[in-house]
Amino acid sequence: MNILVLNGPNLNMLGIREPGIYGSSTYADLLALIEETADRLGVHAECYQSNHEGDLVDKIQWAYGRIDGIVINPAAYTHTSVAILDALKAVSIPAVEVHISDVDSREAFRQISYAGLACEKTIKGHGFAGYREAMEYLVSAYGH
Repeated sequence: MNILVLNGPNLNMLGIREPGIYGSSTYADLLALIEETADRLGVHAECYQSNHEGDLVDKIQWAYGRIDGIVINPAAYTHTSVAILDALKAVSIPAVEVHISDVDSREAFRQISYAGLACEKTIKGHGFAGYREAMEYLVSAYGH
């Protein structure tokens, strides 16, 4: 099984960016957790991070015919990007939305998720463990 893990803007700044919200673990720590989880589950995980909306759309489109499941943390684009929503809908690859923080308890503008409308499940507020949970869900539901 091939899983694409997509991370949106500013997630490359984990460990530096608002540690009170996102913790002190770095993006490299997150990548290590994803790799360890993929190895344990016996799947291949490809990770991609971009601060640019179009790059994320391009990567979702690239996944068509290559990837069996998507784990996506669109970050700020969660609340603004109809383009990412449309790309997820276009490829029809099972997707799980992940948020490190509990966006429900944050600012009012964070209460809508466009990307989430195309995802089977949303995991929020579980820190980095949310990525592990998303991968486990995809493998249990679609693994082959």
